[in-house]
Amino acid sequence: MIITRRSFCGFIAAAGVMSRLRPAAAEQPVTVIDMVGRRVHLPALPERIVLLEGHDILTMSLLHPDPSSLVVGWAAADRIDSEHLRGRLLNGRSVEIVGKLGPDTLSLEGLVALAPDLVVTTSFMTPNGDADPLVERLTRFGIPVVFSDASSNAGAGGRADYPVAEIEAYMKMWGELLGATVKADAFVSFFKRELARVDACVAGAPGVTTYLEVQSTPDDCCWAAGGRIWGELLSRAGGVSLPGVTAPWYEKISLEHLLSTPHEVYIASGGGWSSGSRPAIGPGIDARLGREGLQRLIDCRPGFGHLASVREKRVHGIWTGLITSLPLNLLFVTQAAKWLHPERCAGLDPQHVLDAINRDFAAFPIEGPLWVSL
Repeated sequence: MIITRRSFCGFIAAAGVMSRLRPAAAEQPVTVIDMVGRRVHLPALPERIVLLEGHDILTMSLLHPDPSSLVVGWAAADRIDSEHLRGRLLNGRSVEIVGKLGPDTLSLEGLVALAPDLVVTTSFMTPNGDADPLVERLTRFGIPVVFSDASSNAGAGGRADYPVAEIEAYMKMWGELLGATVKADAFVSFFKRELARVDACVAGAPGVTTYLEVQSTPDDCCWAAGGRIWGELLSRAGGVSLPGVTAPWYEKISLEHLLSTPHEVYIASGGGWSSGSRPAIGPGIDARLGREGLQRLIDCRPGFGHLASVREKRVHGIWTGLITSLPLNLLFVTQAAKWLHPERCAGLDPQHVLDAINRDFAAFPIEGPLWVSL
């Protein structure tokens, strides 16, 4: 990202627009601690936000009645992984695209031309923190930057307390940014209370070895969850990732390795877009399509019919948004616990949890089905 004379002039013009948009001393200044521990000061609540991870708008919608009214640009919007939900969250508005799914697609010039008063990034999209060239240049032009996610593909070990500490810090940051601290605190209390129900029902139970599949397509087997994020949530639900997987996030293993590794449950992942013929699982999609997608995975892969998880009909599928959106991790953990420990966790009701989120927090309902089973 080389700054030319032309782009420099554009940045200065954008800065002038920003100064006109924000009335002097109209609001109280805001100071937040972001997800990588940086203290960031804003002169007022942000009114023009650029999201470098589009799925952050889903979190905003749990705290703000109309988040798209604040979002002027975004990247990685496809990671919302539901065209239906994305349309609901946009609420009839259009948002400028400043990048796609990777950091090399981000447009500094296009981003700054939107005159944002806040840019929200992640450690994936700007991996070098304060030393990242994009963060440095935004800071140089007086545009505050906060990190909404500190996850990086490093360190294979799981964290026993995940995701409690993360949800507390994450919702506190967003609550302060959106002037919704009371609602953010209420969501954290709800999240911790419901997670405690899961903890109680799996306490003392032996872990259930599970093939949790990160990318489920008939022609590209087999992507197994590692120790971080996916694996941590599985562990919280009373599961154990496949032995031999050492990568932090996910690892490509051979079909032969999978077939020779005993496991009791198979959980595939699907979404709202059909790239690679993943199971169609997500908000507003007919559950029948998700089940058909799961069956196609089993039918198209050699040897899958011989897996114990398949023979015993312990095959399930989830919408990827339950993993990628931190507030929705609660739904994955609750549903996975029921799948892994059906007798011990019979009292858990993930649909009730989703209904409570929609009733008490969501600006726009998150519609099911978000999980399916064969």
